[in-house]
Amino acid sequence: MQMFDLNRYAAMKYSRCGLSGLKLPAISLGLWHNFGHVDEFEMCRAILKCAFDNGITHVDLANNYGPPPGSAEENFGKILRDDFKTHRDELIISTKAGYHMWNGPYGDGGSKKYLISSLDQSLQRMQLDYVDIFYHHRPDSETPLEETMSALDLIVRQGKALYVGISNYKPTEAEQAITILRRLGTPCVIHQPKYSMFERWVENGLLDLLEKEGVGCIAFSPLAQGMLTDKYLHGIPIDSRVAKGVGFLTESHITKEKIEKIKKLNKIAIDRGQKLAQMALSWILKDKRITSVLIGASKQQQVLDAIESLNRADFTTDELNRIDSILADNIMRVN
Repeated sequence: MQMFDLNRYAAMKYSRCGLSGLKLPAISLGLWHNFGHVDEFEMCRAILKCAFDNGITHVDLANNYGPPPGSAEENFGKILRDDFKTHRDELIISTKAGYHMWNGPYGDGGSKKYLISSLDQSLQRMQLDYVDIFYHHRPDSETPLEETMSALDLIVRQGKALYVGISNYKPTEAEQAITILRRLGTPCVIHQPKYSMFERWVENGLLDLLEKEGVGCIAFSPLAQGMLTDKYLHGIPIDSRVAKGVGFLTESHITKEKIEKIKKLNKIAIDRGQKLAQMALSWILKDKRITSVLIGASKQQQVLDAIESLNRADFTTDELNRIDSILADNIMRVN
């Protein structure tokens, strides 16, 4: 039987998710593009063990995570069965549906047919009776929002999920979804938007809305798929997502202008005694409206580095001004 550190919760910080009773670790582990069948299984296992040993109790998946789609859930299910079976009640396991998953008219979107079927498949792949959080992964303009939200409500009433959330919803859509779910009696507990120094749209109303409605917020891609690290300061490493051709980040995103910004941000991080990736996480977590940030990891050390960011969530006014000056055009796009 796998033995874990008995002091694993000592250093991690946990925050209540909105107005719910659910607490999430400040750092959560996402299994997007790093836990599929194309990845080394034993490394996936080692990363999960390292995360749990250091108080990361939340593991985030989706039906299409891999590659190939579904393989992250399959691999996680095997590791859960072999190493975490007696610790299931210490874990928050989330999954999602909303993007294309299988062919035909019922394998995408927000219909009740798709969401129920997808979650049933996810539970089978992970060998679980329920997930802790189930998200609708993105808005679907072709399906009435009431149908999508009623599917989430039904999933909770069926005992297949304890909580529900939404992801990639803009403020107006999110407000409507939150209102419908509250009326149905299954509150929206959490929203998962894309948020980083380079992607700041959530500052234009969404964070204020979530605070007002008592909904938690967990940011995905806080490192801009690796751009907010020191990885690309001196070219494109052979083990990077860009070099592997995995994910949405391509060589066209690594522009000279972007590299110059990254170098300037890296200088601020060094002055703070941090790695750039750590500062990028600290920068998001400085906002009390953020419940958690989702990190991806291909090495155990990346998990440990991320946890260290919790020690420096404070920023001076000068540091924030310097960061905003570097990111001026990103802020302009938000406004």
